[in-house]
Amino acid sequence: MKFFTGEIHSSMFIGVVIDDEWVMDVKKAEAKLFELETLPNSLSECIKMGDKFVEHVGQLLDWAEKKEEDRGSYVYPLSDVKLHAPIPKPSKNIMCVGKNYQDHVMEMGSAADIPKDVMIFTKAPTSVIGHEAEILLHEGVTSELDYEGELAIVMGKSGKNIAPEEVRDYIFGYTILNDVTARDLQKKHKQFFIGKSLDTTCPIGPYIVHKSMVEDHGALYVETKVNGEVRQSASTELMIFTIEDIVSTLSKGMTLEAGDIIATGTPSGVGKGFEPPKFLASGDRIDITIEPIGTLTNRVK
Repeated sequence: MKFFTGEIHSSMFIGVVIDDEWVMDVKKAEAKLFELETLPNSLSECIKMGDKFVEHVGQLLDWAEKKEEDRGSYVYPLSDVKLHAPIPKPSKNIMCVGKNYQDHVMEMGSAADIPKDVMIFTKAPTSVIGHEAEILLHEGVTSELDYEGELAIVMGKSGKNIAPEEVRDYIFGYTILNDVTARDLQKKHKQFFIGKSLDTTCPIGPYIVHKSMVEDHGALYVETKVNGEVRQSASTELMIFTIEDIVSTLSKGMTLEAGDIIATGTPSGVGKGFEPPKFLASGDRIDITIEPIGTLTNRVK
């Protein structure tokens, strides 16, 4: 299942994709089909329900299919829906892995920079935007705005000291994240937070795909295009630290919670890696594709 937070007729809702053209408002479907109101008002709260939420939505989809002639009040054309970030207001910083693809390390430095341990930084929740929202160029603040296409995981339950072999049990699903970065600020301040946290520099979406749709998260293909030109193209099997490594390391002595978002690093092909650099400019369109999640699209304003 593909879950999202959407908006239609100025009203926000929690949705699930039916097919390429139709989506379902799960709370309205629950009220109509089961005459119940058990689901929370946000996708992050639904995720905390765990398997119960996924099973409940599965039942709603089955019932909606049987009652196809009477579903107009809770099924919408996808083309009519504005897709927000799946979790529009994360409760804490987005955790991100740095230098997790060897080729990316090399394009930004040298073999001496390849990390021996997982490298973590964070992005502020206020940087989050959704699919097709505009990325601000922030002229006067930065002149080196860059893109980074990444697979992100969404935690499904809380845990601490999680063993690598147990990691998948704690994951809810997967989404796409563009770790937009002000390279000059990153260099100037000798750390990542400011250069990674400008408003609109964390597009996420368009969906969270439940883990049942991903057979092997270590064999997903990340492709980033800028104005139609392929810039990044790599499999997650090339990551230096696996998702199991990342989650297990983060959870050592620190509780990870349901709804936490963890970006797993970017492959080579970022703008700064070209000679001369290809930083983002007004009007640029960035498309990041990871199947079976889909494509996250944003333009620079």
